[in-house]
Amino acid sequence: MSKTLIRGAKVLGGEPQDVLIDGGVVEAVGRDLSAEGAEVVEADGKVLLPGLVDLHTHLREPGREDSETVLTGTRAAASGGYTNVFAMANTFPVADTAGVVEQVWRLGQESGYCDVQPIGAVTVGLEGAKLAELGAMHESAAGVTVFSDDGKCVHDAVIMRRALEYVKAFNGVVAQHAQEPRLTEGAQMNEGVVSAELGLGGWPAVAEESVIARDVLLAEHVGSRVHICHLSTAGSVEIVRWAKSRGIDVTAEVTPHHLLLTDELVRSYNPVYKVNPPLRTERDVMALREALADGTIDIVATDHAPHPHEDKDCEWAAAAMGMVGLETALSVVQETMVDTGLLDWAGVADRMSFKPAQIGQATGHGRPVSAGEPANLTLVDAAYRGQVDPAGFASRSRNTPYEGRELPGRVTHTWLRGKATLVDGKLT
Repeated sequence: MSKTLIRGAKVLGGEPQDVLIDGGVVEAVGRDLSAEGAEVVEADGKVLLPGLVDLHTHLREPGREDSETVLTGTRAAASGGYTNVFAMANTFPVADTAGVVEQVWRLGQESGYCDVQPIGAVTVGLEGAKLAELGAMHESAAGVTVFSDDGKCVHDAVIMRRALEYVKAFNGVVAQHAQEPRLTEGAQMNEGVVSAELGLGGWPAVAEESVIARDVLLAEHVGSRVHICHLSTAGSVEIVRWAKSRGIDVTAEVTPHHLLLTDELVRSYNPVYKVNPPLRTERDVMALREALADGTIDIVATDHAPHPHEDKDCEWAAAAMGMVGLETALSVVQETMVDTGLLDWAGVADRMSFKPAQIGQATGHGRPVSAGEPANLTLVDAAYRGQVDPAGFASRSRNTPYEGRELPGRVTHTWLRGKATLVDGKLT
C-alpha cells in the first residue's frame, strides 16, 4: 500500500500538522514530515477527524434494493466522511437470524467503501412477540453486539427485560425505538399547535418519553445497557439526564434533522419532512442541542432512511417516513453545533466517531489520530458553504429535507485503513 502524506491539516481542529499514513495505519503526526514516494494531500488548514461512525443506518438490503443497497449506502457513507456504519435490521427478510446478518456483513466487506456492522433484530420479524436469535447473531461471523427493532418499539416490558438480560452475557446493547404504539395510532406529525391547526393526527411527546422512562428503569433493574434511538423531545432529555445521574447504563443519540428542523416545516405538506419520530418544536431543538453539548446525549446518528421517489412523491398521509442523512450529517452538525459555539471539532469527533464506536464496539474505529492507530480518517473543508443538490448524492434515494438549502462544510477526503475512498469530493 502506498504512503500518503496529509500536509497542514488541523487535527481535531487544532494547529496545522502533517499526518503520514503507511500500510493502513498512521505512521506519524507532527510538523514538517516527509516521506519519499508518498502521495501528498495538501490540506491547507482543513479539519482532520477520525473516520465517522454511524450507529443508525438503513441500508435496505436485502429486500428493498430499489431504495438503497449496501454498496450505494456505503458509497454515500464514504461521501459523508464515514468509515463504519451500523445497518438496521428492518430489511426483507428481517435481520433476525445469523444467516441474514452474515449476508449484510459480507456485502459490506465486498463494497470496500466502509465497514458495515449489522444490527440484529430484538424480536422475530420485528413483531415484538418472541426474542430473535440474539446469541446466534452475536456468535456469527458478523459478531453482532447491537440489537434493535427500529421502526417499531419493543413495547412489551417483559420482552424488553428478557432482551436486556440476554445481551448482558456478552456486553451487548439493546437500542430502543421509543414509541408507545397505542399513543401514536394514526399519528402523522408532532402533537402541538401546528398539528391542531393543520388537522393532522398528533404524535405526543409522552409516547416517546414514557417508553424511555420504563426502559432506563428496566436497564437499572437488570444491570444491562440500553441505548435510546433518535431521541427527539426536551422531556426525553430530562429523563436520560436523570437516569445518568443515578448511574444507569444508558446512552442516547440525536439525528442531525432533529438538531435543525422543526414541525413548522410541515405546514408545507411536503412529505420530505415526514419522519419517525416527527420533527418537534423549536424548544425541543434547543434542548437537544444543549444536551448534545453537555453530554446528556452521547452521539449523533443519521437514521439514514432512503425511500424511492414514488414513496415520497404523494400525499402526506400516504408518504413513507424517513430522510436520507449520511451525506449531509456533518454539515448539519457544523451549522447547529460548531458554528454556534456549542461544540468544537474535538467534540464533534467525540460525538460522531469515538463514542458511537465505543457504544457499538466497532473495533479499529473511533480511534485517536496518532501514530500506530488505524488510518480511518476524514478531511473536512469547514470554510466551504454551498447548496445541497441531491442530484449529486451517492445514495440511491434523494429524499433529503435540505435540497437547495445552504449548509457549511464539505468532506473532501475519506480514508478506510489508509485506502482513499473519497478524493477531492469524488468517490474512488
